[in-house]
Amino acid sequence: MRTAVITAAGQVDLRDIPVPDVGDDEVLVRVAACGLCTMEGNLYAGRMPVYPTAAGHEVAGWVERVGARAGELEDVPGVGELVAVDLLTRCGACRGCRGGGSAVCASPQGGMRADGAITMGAGLAEYVRVPAAQVWSVGDIAPELAAMGEPLACVVHSLRRGGFQAGDRVTVIGAGYMGHLHLALARHFQARSVVVVERDEQRRVDILAAGPDAAVAPDRLADVPRADVVFVTIASRESIATALEAVADGGRIVLFGGSPDGPPAELPGYEVHRRQLTVTGSYSQEPADWRTAAELLRGGALTARLEPLVSARYPLDDVEQALRQTAETPVYRVVVTP
Repeated sequence: MRTAVITAAGQVDLRDIPVPDVGDDEVLVRVAACGLCTMEGNLYAGRMPVYPTAAGHEVAGWVERVGARAGELEDVPGVGELVAVDLLTRCGACRGCRGGGSAVCASPQGGMRADGAITMGAGLAEYVRVPAAQVWSVGDIAPELAAMGEPLACVVHSLRRGGFQAGDRVTVIGAGYMGHLHLALARHFQARSVVVVERDEQRRVDILAAGPDAAVAPDRLADVPRADVVFVTIASRESIATALEAVADGGRIVLFGGSPDGPPAELPGYEVHRRQLTVTGSYSQEPADWRTAAELLRGGALTARLEPLVSARYPLDDVEQALRQTAETPVYRVVVTP
């Protein structure tokens, strides 16, 4: 099979390697679509210099083979079904996993392939091999939307971490791809109102089509109600300061966007104390989040909101162009279709 490997900043190899064998509890998926997120863009641009890397972790495809033991289980998708694929590795033994928090699994993610590539999803390929527990049937939808299962699961996790309830007033900081998904899910789950805060004027204009109650610049927060829960999708000191201004007393702030090389943020302890604020992080996703995300995709409830977020499509032969666009230009999701 063909697989893309980022070998250095601005360099990608298309390699031929064997199609992986499938164990008793595994599934082989023929990749239909792989979305490129910030991680793949950073790998290609050299901002995340980990090479050689087989990247691509937002994957959907058709089940090609099912292991003998997995095939006997009722809920494991069968051959030919379109599935969204969870490529997170979970050890099951660390403190996080044993406590039901596998999003913070202590075991290092990925591994080393026989061709020497470090695997970070390895979904930029014609096939992926996955534990049967980590494929989710999504029905008859467009594969590029099915590939949004992973980021959707992350946003479901974010809403859970923020204690979101129907009737909450929501503010989303950032009108990028993840900001759009937070808006979509808050709307679907019956937020009383959703306000988007974004510095970039064009992105403020663009997100109006997705139906927020308002899209404002940070200096116009006085024009909108304070929120019960604020989702911060941008990793910056300024966005956290904006969240503190946007949240109501007794409210919750979820730090969803993250960057390990960003500037340290200031969290005023007395203000958090006096206003009884809850500040939490949201990282990755859990199996329960995947279940919700897969059913949202299967039911078509989000289709109209997700379709405009596909910025471009490329075949695997043009994966370098896809990575370059992701790394260098403002996009929502670029999708590679092997």
